[in-house]
Amino acid sequence: MTTTRLLPGGCLCGALRYRVNAPLADVAYCHCRVCQRSAGAPVLVWGTVPATGFGYDQGAPAIYRSSEHAEREFCARCGTQIAFRRLDGLGYVDFTLASLDDPEALAPTYHIWCMSRLAWFETADALPRYDDGGPDVYS
Repeated sequence: MTTTRLLPGGCLCGALRYRVNAPLADVAYCHCRVCQRSAGAPVLVWGTVPATGFGYDQGAPAIYRSSEHAEREFCARCGTQIAFRRLDGLGYVDFTLASLDDPEALAPTYHIWCMSRLAWFETADALPRYDDGGPDVYS
C-alpha cells in the first residue's frame, strides 16, 4: 500500500492540523473496546504510517495514555481523536481516517479485534476479519 500525495487533516474545531506524507503501511477497521470507548463509536478506522511521515502543522495535541502499550492524541478543545502511538518504539503512528480532509482518499483493507465487535454493528464488506490484532504491520 503506497501513497505519494500529501494527506492533510485536522480536528472538528480547527485547532489541530496535521499532514500525512509517507507510504501507508496499513488501513484497517479496529473493533477493540479501547477504540470503542475512546471514540464513543462502534469502530474506528486507522491509517498507519512511519512516524517520520506524520506531523502537526498547527496546534499541539493533548495526550492520553489509554493503556500500558499506547497513547492517544486528541484536540483538547473539541475532543477529536487524531492519532495513536504504540510505546514500543517501533516508529509508527496511526491516524484516524475520518479526521482527514478527504476521508474518501483511503479505504480500509481489513478488520481487527473482531472478538470485541458489537453484535448490532456490521459493515457490508467482504474484507478479511481477525479476532485479534491481525497482520503485523509494525515490522
